[in-house]
Amino acid sequence: MSKSNLPEGAIQEAGGIPAGWQLVWADEFDQDGLPDPKKWDYDTDRNSKGWYNNEKQYYSRARPQNSRVESGVLIIEARRDDTGGFSDSGGQDYSSARLVTRGKASWTYGAWEVRAKLPCGRGTWPAIWMLADKPNMQWPDDGEIDIMEHVGHDKGVVHGTIHTRAYNHMRSTQRGSELRVEDVCGSFHRYQMVWTPEAITMGVDDRNYFRFVNDGDGSKSTWPFSTPQYLLLNVAVGGTWGGAQGIDNSIFPVRMDVDYVRVWQSPKEAASAP
Repeated sequence: MSKSNLPEGAIQEAGGIPAGWQLVWADEFDQDGLPDPKKWDYDTDRNSKGWYNNEKQYYSRARPQNSRVESGVLIIEARRDDTGGFSDSGGQDYSSARLVTRGKASWTYGAWEVRAKLPCGRGTWPAIWMLADKPNMQWPDDGEIDIMEHVGHDKGVVHGTIHTRAYNHMRSTQRGSELRVEDVCGSFHRYQMVWTPEAITMGVDDRNYFRFVNDGDGSKSTWPFSTPQYLLLNVAVGGTWGGAQGIDNSIFPVRMDVDYVRVWQSPKEAASAP
């Protein structure tokens, strides 16, 4: 077994944000209206062609029905919609939003905490995750960090997952673990990730449940996580995983509520940030 696999699995230990780290970026969602354009953009690139993983949603841009701030909370809402009137529609029957910090903010190493309440119902697939912030990003070679995923047909099971060239779901070699959070859809929880040059650790409410360790051999195929990544927040509909047991159309509209997003870095990393 490689060194990178040793700590994986359903570990349970105290977690949270490392002491002494500095807050370097945050959105408290304290201004009603559309999400702050200084901090967020929208990913709509695949609307006309269809989204990956056989997902069924259309991702809108700056459409308050799908993404808005109300009373201190960011709402990402998936709806059953006729999207034919949008110029880039691929004929989807559902609309939602995929917010990204790409082009606004990205980080190499740090700690992330997103306090959120998730949607439930068969066919929902909310996610808090990260991708490499580089031109012509190649997946999975440049790495993906899934801080939180939840599929409605498996209510209450939260997943943290790592994808690289060597470890990815296309080869069924992805690295990850899961944690049961019984009231995941009825209450807010703090979804956390700490990323250092040595390891990536996932937790919920200051309880760690997964760690992926850099095996130190210098191979990008197992550890591409030494360059900046940006943050994504979205609610997908259907897909090979989210829609594995079909989509219950009676649940819509459904929404992920986000109370805040906060990013910390060690004093060393914060001092060297651009």
